[in-house]
Amino acid sequence: MPAFAPKSLGNKAEDLLYCLLWTVDKLVRPTFRNLTDSFEAWAYRKGFHQQLWKLERRQLIERQTSQPRQRLYRLTENGRLYALGGRDPAMQWNRVWDNHWRLVVYDLPEKRNAARNRLRRFLRAHGFGYLQNSVWITPDPLAEIVKQWCKGGKDVESLIALEARPCAGESNAAIVEGAWDFERINRSYAKCLAILRQLPPRKAASSDAKVLLHRWARAERLAWLEAVSLDPLLPSVLLPEGYRGQQVWERRAEALRHAAELIS
Repeated sequence: MPAFAPKSLGNKAEDLLYCLLWTVDKLVRPTFRNLTDSFEAWAYRKGFHQQLWKLERRQLIERQTSQPRQRLYRLTENGRLYALGGRDPAMQWNRVWDNHWRLVVYDLPEKRNAARNRLRRFLRAHGFGYLQNSVWITPDPLAEIVKQWCKGGKDVESLIALEARPCAGESNAAIVEGAWDFERINRSYAKCLAILRQLPPRKAASSDAKVLLHRWARAERLAWLEAVSLDPLLPSVLLPEGYRGQQVWERRAEALRHAAELIS
């Protein structure tokens, strides 16, 4: 089951982590980079030294101190995933599906309305699709935390988890269409594309240009997080026709590499 981003770090720390993501050689591999004097001065003015400490304490970045005149930081794998929104899209699309669906079916009484709402929020936040009334579905094996909701199968009349395959002619495409709102997901990705096209074409030499680049980065990051939070990032064999997530992922990789050049 895919992992999702932890609790928010705050805008400054998340901006910094996102900026560090730009400077990796590839989006799929974090690398060491020297934070130059100009970056140090910028970080000091923005109060980001405290944010670096916070990221290091949360094990989202690592510091290398073998060279006394240089400060080297490395995005940890957790840091890279956090900056991407909690999941690596390429890994999610490329994962192998075993052709089994997992369902969570519940019938909680009105007096347990608060528990029902918590369960719905949990399932939605973890990429489950809303297939029918009180029936949620995922292509992934259930994580232990989901199994805990079922309390070891002690109350199957209220909540039960099942592993299933369609047996009456239902197609996987129809299941995907019924469980997730891909029209809304594609609209969010279209918003991402529109913002990516607004990346400033030249280096941020002046203070005004740097402000514009920072505003673009904030808008791009928030648009991406909104889109990826809606997207279950299904295995590629289940992706519906017209899905825009992979197109945006490739375009975003190009844009972030260019953005890194603009601040170098």
